[in-house]
Amino acid sequence: MSQEKVDRYKQEKANRQKIIKKQKRMHRLEMAGLGLLAAAFVGWIGFSVYQKVDNYQKENPEQTVMDAGAIQEYLASIQADTAQ
Repeated sequence: MSQEKVDRYKQEKANRQKIIKKQKRMHRLEMAGLGLLAAAFVGWIGFSVYQKVDNYQKENPEQTVMDAGAIQEYLASIQADTAQ
């Protein structure tokens, strides 16, 4: 039993660099895949929200009315003051 452990240890030691490289490569691929998945999920949520807002605005058009009377009076008073 002891000799088997020694042989297994020697074999693992000989292949340690390959094993570490393979583990690092797999970790990077997993992180890249998770990043792509997260980006797709965020994009999907953003697109869904955009569609809902766009449909709501098409169904319920909103008009904004602005009274510019105060601004016109102010500008008129300035012109009257400079004319004097």
